[in-house]
Amino acid sequence: MITVRRARTITAPRSRIRAFGLRTRLLAAFLLVAAVSAGTTSALTYREARNALLKTTQDTAVATFREQVQQTGFGLPVIQREGLEEVLRDLARKGKPRPWVVFAEYGSFRASSGENPVSTVITPQLRRAAQANPYGGFERVVKDGVPYLTIAMPTVFKTGPYSTLPSGLVLYAVMRMTDEQINVDALLTAARDGALPGLAVALVPGLIAARSVLRPVRELRRAARSMGSGRLDTRIAVRGNDELADLAATFNESAAQLEDSVQELREAEARARRFASDVSHELRTPLAGMLAVTEVLDEDADHLDADTARAVRLVSAETGKLAVLVEDLMEISRFDARAAELNADEVDVAEAIRKTLQNRHWTEDDRVHAELPAGIRARLDPRRFDVVIANLVGNALRHGGAPVTVGLRTGERPKGTPVLITEVTDRGPGIRPESIPYIFDRFYKADAARTRSAGSGLGLAITQENVRLHGGTIRAGNRPDGGAVFTVEIPLDTGGLTA
Repeated sequence: MITVRRARTITAPRSRIRAFGLRTRLLAAFLLVAAVSAGTTSALTYREARNALLKTTQDTAVATFREQVQQTGFGLPVIQREGLEEVLRDLARKGKPRPWVVFAEYGSFRASSGENPVSTVITPQLRRAAQANPYGGFERVVKDGVPYLTIAMPTVFKTGPYSTLPSGLVLYAVMRMTDEQINVDALLTAARDGALPGLAVALVPGLIAARSVLRPVRELRRAARSMGSGRLDTRIAVRGNDELADLAATFNESAAQLEDSVQELREAEARARRFASDVSHELRTPLAGMLAVTEVLDEDADHLDADTARAVRLVSAETGKLAVLVEDLMEISRFDARAAELNADEVDVAEAIRKTLQNRHWTEDDRVHAELPAGIRARLDPRRFDVVIANLVGNALRHGGAPVTVGLRTGERPKGTPVLITEVTDRGPGIRPESIPYIFDRFYKADAARTRSAGSGLGLAITQENVRLHGGTIRAGNRPDGGAVFTVEIPLDTGGLTA
């Protein structure tokens, strides 16, 4: 029989903030790209603007100083300091883009347009460059946090159209670059302050992009949850022609195929269920007649010859098994058709178990022991609970080993729900570990060599369905000291429990 289990309703999880969810990762990636782009652009813009600003100031100062030095006449050798200092002050006043402090070095002779004849800003590297190059040189120096531009310009004698001879007199111009530093700092601040608003602006398209990506994902999640709850006709609207649209189209195609497959399985299940039910109903009438005939034959079997008596008893036994199988098939069909009903009533559980054992004459010998504390009452379906106990005890007697013990107690589930616990244990070889997951399957044989048994092969499956109808669970296992144990847990209303 093909069985399609009813889809369970899936409860939507509570909305929660995901610290590293898809939205967060998309926004982080978008902002990272925006930050790298804005930072790179700002850094390049700052560097180019800074170089252009400094180069303009530097080229203006160097060209002006060179021109003023070339236009100024110096009498050599230098003897009088006063006359040279006056020339140096005149050069300093003509400084561009702002005034200079001009220094002169001629051998050991030192003079300047300022108060100190020697500059502490001029470096030995610049002095060597001035001696090696007749066109002089320049250098940017920072001293005590103040930026300076230092220019070295040697004076020369022209000995020909293209040849010169150093005179030994070297002039130096020192110019503060505080204004340029202020402008550079302003550029840095502008670049930094411009990048931060850019990131804030980039957040808006980032949110829009994340929403456009997450919207189909959310729709897909809702559709998958809807299908999981049994609505197989759920579909997703396909928008656009991108990869997400392809994903939505693929989901719709898969959902349609799944819906068709499940519909076919449900139809096949319905046909199989009707077939089993119809066959069982059709067999009940002839079986009733056969059982009546076999009972008569059983009574006269002692008056028949040995072979005929053996055949009569075999036919009678097999007819009884067939009748049990038909009844079990009809019961299974009712469960499959969701037609089984629970007629619960408040019962004394211990008394109900004792009646089950007495009605089957299991208390007349020492094969079955009962450990049933008094005072436990619960709302159960007496007929179905009788089937549960009878099937478990009968299974233990047939396939386990005596003595079989039926225990009863109450307990709690991990969430605090009170439950009625019934245990049936035996002293047999136990259940093979590989058989435990399948022990409640229909027609399952734990022993492959045992192709025939006294039962129908549906007893444990019917037991499980009856326990589920009570809202409980059943599990099978082995005792540490040997033997199988079946544990039934049925929710117990604490209001119906009395000690």
